[in-house]
Amino acid sequence: MSLLNRALNFIGLERRTYNAKDPSWNHPLLRGGSITPGRAESLSTVYACVSAISETIASLPLILYRRTPDDGRERAPDHPLYRVLHEQPNTLQTALEFREMMQAMTLLRGNAHAEIIRGNDGQVIALVPLMPDRVTTLQLDNGRLAYDVTDTKGRVRRLLQEEVFHLRHRSDNGLVGVAPITASRETVQLALAERDHGNSTFTNGTKLSGILKFPGKLNQDQRTSIADSWASQHAGGANAGKTAILEEGVDYTTISMSMEDAQWLEARQFSVEEIARLFRVPPTIIGDLRHGNYSNSVEMNRVFVVHTLRRHMTMWEQAISSSLLTPAGRRIYFAEHSVEGLLRGDSSNRADFYSKGIADGWLLIDEVRKYENLPKLTDAERNQTAQTKRAETEGGQKEGADPEQDAGA
Repeated sequence: MSLLNRALNFIGLERRTYNAKDPSWNHPLLRGGSITPGRAESLSTVYACVSAISETIASLPLILYRRTPDDGRERAPDHPLYRVLHEQPNTLQTALEFREMMQAMTLLRGNAHAEIIRGNDGQVIALVPLMPDRVTTLQLDNGRLAYDVTDTKGRVRRLLQEEVFHLRHRSDNGLVGVAPITASRETVQLALAERDHGNSTFTNGTKLSGILKFPGKLNQDQRTSIADSWASQHAGGANAGKTAILEEGVDYTTISMSMEDAQWLEARQFSVEEIARLFRVPPTIIGDLRHGNYSNSVEMNRVFVVHTLRRHMTMWEQAISSSLLTPAGRRIYFAEHSVEGLLRGDSSNRADFYSKGIADGWLLIDEVRKYENLPKLTDAERNQTAQTKRAETEGGQKEGADPEQDAGA
């Protein structure tokens, strides 16, 4: 580090060494308007994939736990961060709305940022989301990150790494994430082109484009007049089905493929699978049931949790530990999503799972009732259950006794 940089750092001024502008806004294709997050999300498959992940992540309970001396854990509702994560992160949003917004921005833009508001004791009391197109990520000479945030009036303020809660999709440089629609933009472009082709075709009355051949030469006024006349009589959905009348040797020749020749429907269906593959979402989750049935749909729900949601849940949990807890706090507290509800399966599988857990001794009846949103057993109910179990055990032993031994006795 140069003497000048050391002097600037000493008085609290930093010099940027790397400008890591969010690539989802910096790519030339996106800058030119070819693909924007909003345009990509106009595709139903992209919207469904983003909704499936962000809505599920946001609706899962995100609990702050306290480690106990016996290597166990317990909820920590007395910690200020518990309310921020589980109830209300700021004055305008509920926890679900905030987490859904942050997760959707991570999927569509590659990054999501929230300003960390701390109380007088240094504990996090609020998280305020920042718009990704107004945030520029910087790496300082000391290796730490900083964030230049531009407000609606064009004023820029700098936040340090400790002041920003930053979620990243998979990154190329470790500083900013890259969204799936940016990393594989051609896939989204193709799906948009197919969608726009269908819109244009049906808007024009599903008529093929073509040319009119005239035996003689036309001047510019005649060309314009004939083109306008043809468009007014035969273009658009309102003119679909009309019969064109050609005279004086005029001939019409098509110059485009029909939707059947272009296999438009098959291409559209394949685009659904392609985009679902980008976000690692099973097609059955987003309503593509062409290859779905009851058996594999249940299994796809499990695959969705294990292979799709787990990465994002881990991202949240580790970012919370890194940004919202102090080094001392990390040794005591940790955040974790509760996914038992997503992995329950049908009633028969749950009953078998619970029965084995209780029989093997690693699951208690009250824990099972908690998973099923049932109240704990009262003392009277617990005694009655124990008596019933003893009676069933004694009855089974009597039925299994040897009749000859009983007679000899």
